[in-house]
Amino acid sequence: MSSEVEYITVATRVEAPVAKVWECWTNPDHIVQWNAASDDWCCPRASNDVRVGGELNSRMEARDGSMGFDFSATYTEVEPNALLAFRMGEGEEARGVRVEFKEDGDGTVVTETFKPENTFPIEMQRAGWQSILDRFKAHAESSK
Repeated sequence: MSSEVEYITVATRVEAPVAKVWECWTNPDHIVQWNAASDDWCCPRASNDVRVGGELNSRMEARDGSMGFDFSATYTEVEPNALLAFRMGEGEEARGVRVEFKEDGDGTVVTETFKPENTFPIEMQRAGWQSILDRFKAHAESSK
């Protein structure tokens, strides 16, 4: 299946200051708490070297153990409390992602823009990434 759109964007407003939102997004202790698209999936491990050339690695698994996959990305831009850009994959299969953090009153708007992959329908990808972002919002708002 070929992509019909060049990029997909998902966003949410988190009721927390940008420094807290950044910490929840980048700290592996937090990543394992929110990085899954639904309650029947989990993220048992994550590591994150937040610098240009550093890597983000995580594991997503079905809670019943029936399937799982490793995720790896390399940072191409890092502006603390403002922007993370990274590349997933290599060569022609490489896909770019930008995550922007913008102060909005007492909260923070998080916007992810990513190049879709060619296996799953665009709407399925948009829904999956939005679901993960919604779980992030819930975690960031409830964490201390």
